[in-house]
Amino acid sequence: MLLFSAALGLTLAYVALAVYVSQPWRSDLEQVIGPVASWAIPMFLAYIPGFVIGFMAFTLALSRYRPPDTAEEWPAVTVVIAARNEQRGIVSTLERVAALDYPAPIEVVLADNGSTDETAARAEDAARRLGLDYKRVEETEPGKHRGLNKALPLVTTPLVVTGDADTMLQREALRYLVGRVVERPQGQHVAACAGALVVENTADTFVTRMQGWDYRLGINGVKRMQAAYNSALVAQGAFSVYWTEDLRAVGGWPDAIGEDIVLTWALLDARGITQYEPVALSFTVAPRRLRQFMRQRSRWARGMFEGLRTHPPRRQPRVLAKFVAGIDYLVPLLDIGYVFFWLPGVILFLFGYPLIFSWWSMLLIPITLVIYGLLRRWQEQHVFRRLGVHPEADRRGFLGYLLAYQLLSSLASLRGYGQYLVGARRRWR
Repeated sequence: MLLFSAALGLTLAYVALAVYVSQPWRSDLEQVIGPVASWAIPMFLAYIPGFVIGFMAFTLALSRYRPPDTAEEWPAVTVVIAARNEQRGIVSTLERVAALDYPAPIEVVLADNGSTDETAARAEDAARRLGLDYKRVEETEPGKHRGLNKALPLVTTPLVVTGDADTMLQREALRYLVGRVVERPQGQHVAACAGALVVENTADTFVTRMQGWDYRLGINGVKRMQAAYNSALVAQGAFSVYWTEDLRAVGGWPDAIGEDIVLTWALLDARGITQYEPVALSFTVAPRRLRQFMRQRSRWARGMFEGLRTHPPRRQPRVLAKFVAGIDYLVPLLDIGYVFFWLPGVILFLFGYPLIFSWWSMLLIPITLVIYGLLRRWQEQHVFRRLGVHPEADRRGFLGYLLAYQLLSSLASLRGYGQYLVGARRRWR
């Protein structure tokens, strides 16, 4: 609670300062658009973003990373790989599993969700060649949760690790991930732990270059903040670990487009705390084309709403979990503010009307660069250097991430919110 109190206090002081120094801006807005809008625009553009970003930044600045302790006894693990028509990548994925340095037995189950290509045959051949303890189950009805639930009865080990067919694990990843989940911080049971993802195919397109920076800075930073309060909100299906008994106790993966989000919130609600291990590194294939990216982020946004509906933050048993989960209520406001206020304000500014976006707004750019710089430096020191990983320095991708990525992401998220609200047909791909 000391970390939380300090981070929240500093955040509230920062927002109060922002309200004070923006008084001239509000006065100018009031003369043109009235008193209500003069508060609404700064709320969407400055105060709410300042609270969300400030709380993350102060939490990370005040917290310290401690590697997980070496387990006295390493539990056996079942790696469940979800796949549908993944013939191009499944062999590489299994090779990475076989190369893990985990010091206990590993079983592998391929959850084949109705593949019509050579996924099953290639996986079978690779598993035999690599000497893996391997099984395959097939679920023909579409839906990732169906394939995962079909595999769950085959699990005989204490732990289940989920991975996608395009997720390639770094050699030490499983040891760090399991090391974190077997810990009991302050005597609390860790029900699930998310691993860290970085983009494998950053050089493919400009879209993948921008996503590479989002995984390294945005997603990693948010997850580290949540984990500081033992409340990581997404143990993502691409690479996470769960206790088998906890999975079965909550009924496995739910019928939701964001099945991993809803599952994580169910575990937080009923089974224990959830963690994130930034050194448990894996590489994922990001969407190459803009249309694919927009669909993915729409699904993520819709999944967040499913989690808020199914397991509302007020039901969480811990105060810190209530608060961290409650921040998700503010995320749609960030997207609304960026699309409907920030972007029109920049356009008006470029045409000589600095009412919404003015010269003082430029101060946000150096502040943003400082935060991103600190996040990048932390990851390079504590993750990449520790593991001997050397990511490419991608200035073009970073510039796109800084200038265009948030607009694309917010547009996709707004689409996902709308799909959820109107009850549009769900699509998993």
